[in-house]
Amino acid sequence: MLLWTFDGGDARVALPRARFGKTEMEITKVGFGSWAIGGGGWGGAWGAQDDREALDAILRAVEVGINWIDTAAVYGTGHSEELVAEALGSVPEADRPYVFTKCSLKWDENRDIVNVLKKDSVKRECEDSLRRLRAEVIDLYQIHWPRPEEDIEEGWEALAELKEEGKVRHIGVSNFSVEQLERIRHIAPVETLQPPYNMLNRGVEDGILPYCQKNDIGVIVYSPMRSGLLTGKMTRERVENMPDDDWRRNSDDFNEPKLSRNLKLVEILEEVGAEHDASPGEVAIAWTLRRPEVTAAIVGGRRPDQVDGIIGAADLALSDEELRRIEEAIPAG
Repeated sequence: MLLWTFDGGDARVALPRARFGKTEMEITKVGFGSWAIGGGGWGGAWGAQDDREALDAILRAVEVGINWIDTAAVYGTGHSEELVAEALGSVPEADRPYVFTKCSLKWDENRDIVNVLKKDSVKRECEDSLRRLRAEVIDLYQIHWPRPEEDIEEGWEALAELKEEGKVRHIGVSNFSVEQLERIRHIAPVETLQPPYNMLNRGVEDGILPYCQKNDIGVIVYSPMRSGLLTGKMTRERVENMPDDDWRRNSDDFNEPKLSRNLKLVEILEEVGAEHDASPGEVAIAWTLRRPEVTAAIVGGRRPDQVDGIIGAADLALSDEELRRIEEAIPAG
């Protein structure tokens, strides 16, 4: 049996933090995302995962000062939450990060996934997540997707009741539109939103982000590096050799004709990053953090070295000229 230990030592640094909307939590500008470490064999998999490397990646994130982890019940159909719990089991209480998770995506014995927002189902999911996370309370509980849409009010009522019961400290949503946020806000205040946001997916800029700023909703964006595409590590050969159960094989951005134009954008990110001794991925993350409405960015990692390759984004400030160069390189549409 492997024994995982935490050694903060001199590695911990004071990463920049920001107030997370109405939650009043102060979170680091980058957080550790646990989607990719769920392992293979399910609908949103990134291919097979070395659990030892995944555990080391979580511990490395905490060692370098990241103070929150985002996961979800569906990631690896429970496996990601279990890994987070195992890793944090060796972390002293004073150093433990906040843990955020999500509900509404359920699976059967064949790992087929369905969307459910019925109140009793959401409450059972919460109990299951508490068990897998080995926790008495969840710091932030989020509705993963607004599906089925006709049930979002019922699902949000469940989260509000879970907060009243002390099972969760704060409640938020992911992938909701302004219209959907308006539909649920009278039930209980929406404290946080988790939308996708990166240079190749800018749909939240005109409506969602201004709405969140106006209503003091904390925003943590996911896929700031477009699921690894903007890291500088992605090549045509790597895409071709992705395992069959890596969902990115079927993504338009990872296939022609879009792949070539996206890799040209990465060349500009490399040039900008070189001026700061930063990786293209760190530039991509910093670009999302330039928006005042964005509290922080979720950054995934499957190995400790991947954590080391993104941590510099937390305090990377891009100049107006650098932002202009990037803007000109972003593919139209």
